[in-house]
Amino acid sequence: METLDPAIHRELSRLDPAVPFRASTEHIHHTWAKTFFSRPELYIQPQSIEEIQKLVTLARRCRRRLVTVGSGHSPSDLTCTSSWLVNLDNFNRVLDLSPETGDVTVEAGIRLRDLGKHLERHGLTLSNLGSIDEQSIAGVISTGTHGSSLRHGLISECITSLKLVLANGQLVRCSATNNPSLFRAALISLGALGIIVEVTFKAEASFKVAWRQTRRSLSSVLAEWSTGLWTSHEFVRVWWMPYEKSAIVWHADKTDLPLRAPPATFYGETIGYHIYHNLLALANYFPRILPWVEWFVFGLQYGFRAEAKVTDAVEPARAGLLMNCLYSQFVNEWALPLEKGPEAIIRLSAWLNGDAETARIPFPVDGLWVHCPIEVRVADSTRNKNPRPFLDPSHHDGPTLYLNATLYRPYLRDPPCTDRYYEAFEWLMREMGAKPHWAKNFKVTGRHELQDLYGKDMDEWLNVRQEVDPDGMFLGEWHRRNLAFVGGENDETVSTESMILPLLEREKSRRRANFRGAGDGMEWIGDKQQRGKLGDQLKPLLTQETKYDGSSGGISPTTATSEESFDLLAAGEASTVLPDRHS
Repeated sequence: METLDPAIHRELSRLDPAVPFRASTEHIHHTWAKTFFSRPELYIQPQSIEEIQKLVTLARRCRRRLVTVGSGHSPSDLTCTSSWLVNLDNFNRVLDLSPETGDVTVEAGIRLRDLGKHLERHGLTLSNLGSIDEQSIAGVISTGTHGSSLRHGLISECITSLKLVLANGQLVRCSATNNPSLFRAALISLGALGIIVEVTFKAEASFKVAWRQTRRSLSSVLAEWSTGLWTSHEFVRVWWMPYEKSAIVWHADKTDLPLRAPPATFYGETIGYHIYHNLLALANYFPRILPWVEWFVFGLQYGFRAEAKVTDAVEPARAGLLMNCLYSQFVNEWALPLEKGPEAIIRLSAWLNGDAETARIPFPVDGLWVHCPIEVRVADSTRNKNPRPFLDPSHHDGPTLYLNATLYRPYLRDPPCTDRYYEAFEWLMREMGAKPHWAKNFKVTGRHELQDLYGKDMDEWLNVRQEVDPDGMFLGEWHRRNLAFVGGENDETVSTESMILPLLEREKSRRRANFRGAGDGMEWIGDKQQRGKLGDQLKPLLTQETKYDGSSGGISPTTATSEESFDLLAAGEASTVLPDRHS
């Protein structure tokens, strides 16, 4: 902290010293997949709401952008910053839990794996999970995480209320009935509204799942698409192998059967794991071997013939619904109407196998070889009668198919097919009316396409965002690239953008990361220019929830919670100097 800008030290000295400011200056941030690295000016790990309000107040006065991060599982540059990075791993308590009603309130930094263990001790569990449980609950909310079941939609559907700290330091509660527009915006917040600090949700009674998986021909999977493939079991997912023209079908149901551990598998064991990893690394130099790698590895894992090998187990839901992600990877997942799935798969399969006439995808495939599997999952958000997030990518009028084109990065080296594959894949997805998963690596789709896809819902979300963060304290280059806010249309509007959103952090440059073990990861470098003077636009807004304390010369946010309309709170400063707790 000795190397910190003196102006920051000066502003920090004006705030209550009894509230800790847990920050360091030497942190190097990277995504889970080590696709991106960045060097934040400050890395802050608060442990209380007061600490979060203090850091927001300080950031606003010092004209700094704030980025909140959990596990960093999004492989994009969404969490990259050269400004201030806030990690909530130490803000992770379970605050309230009722085994009778299933109502649970937690601090937003808790990881799903830790939450699952805590719930299990009280006979509860989450109704649905995605492929992993390493994310924080705030991260799950921020990007629209989902599982694979037509009886469930987004994982955030179980959430009944949220608390956020806004850019002015105010703590605000929202739900379907209280600040409903903020609630709908915050259920997929993209980290751009404020800092989610508390989450209240409905859990259900703990359950086990009996799951089974086997290899099938792709033709049989497509034949059963509309006649029971997705509806005969509560949880269903498919891994499609494009060169073998086959698929692994996994399904699970709730059960009272005794627990039975899954058997050992080829790449689930150390030797197989490293064999597969090294074959992928070799394929970076000789991509033509990838069809053979698909045949060999997935034959050993699932059997070389359809129905030749069946794997099954009975596990607690918090473990049985997960999967092993194996290696660092790019992921590019899109949501489209379920009924369009067969056409999408047939056309993509044709393109990957050189049948341009059937594919009707206007990009050459010569010399292109990709990894498998392509993940196929489903959800149905129409079953949920509560208001949906404004930026919910799932289909509004029926079940949704999620198609995920995964590319592994063996030993953190990028596969040579990435740009060509994703350009063609995204073209097909857009033609079919699909929307990208917000946390994934969509590469050639930007603000104009996304505005067209979301229309009025995007406008509503942007309006809420502007009301709660008018200076752009929570905005960065990723948001500028993908969201059509005023002043962000093209590079010529930089000066206008700076006036409208003075705290938005622009990308200055990116370069190959020069860190040991970074592989082909990129270092993201932001523009540190502070626009506006320290203390600009700090006009205190006094409300019933934030009382002036004459003895301290400031406003106390220690218990400030607004039950009023959030738009009355956005413009002012909700906290300056905290009162002396010892006076």
